[in-house]
This record gives sequence, C-alpha cells and structure tokens, in this order.
Amino acid sequence: MIDWSAFVVVALVSLVSAAALVSLYSFGLRLLTVEGRTPARRVAGYACFVLCGLGVLYGIYLIVPALHR
Repeated sequence: MIDWSAFVVVALVSLVSAAALVSLYSFGLRLLTVEGRTPARRVAGYACFVLCGLGVLYGIYLIVPALHR
C-alpha cells in the first residue's frame, strides 16, 4: 500500500527546497551584478552562494545512505 501522505510531504519539501535554492542563487547573482556594488552587497551575494551550496550539500547528505553511518 502506498503511503500517500508521505508522498505528498516529500513532493512539497522537494518543491520548496528547489525553489529556495534557485532563489538564493539568483539573488546572489543579482547582488553581485547590479551597478553600484558595495562591499556589503558583495558579502551578501557571497553569503547567498554559500547558503545555496550548503543546501545542495545537505541534499546530497540526505540522498546518499553511506553518509549516514
């Protein structure tokens, strides 16, 4: 029997996390390419990239069973 509630939870979490990662990456690009770059914008842009990378690494950690030991 298929547990449809678990399926819906996985689908929603996948959709939200993918949207969050794409948003972080695009926001980081926007901060680094807009005219009038200040040091604060540069730091915020790189912070967005770091958070995006950490999200990707966490997703890989969740997918690969060998990393859970």
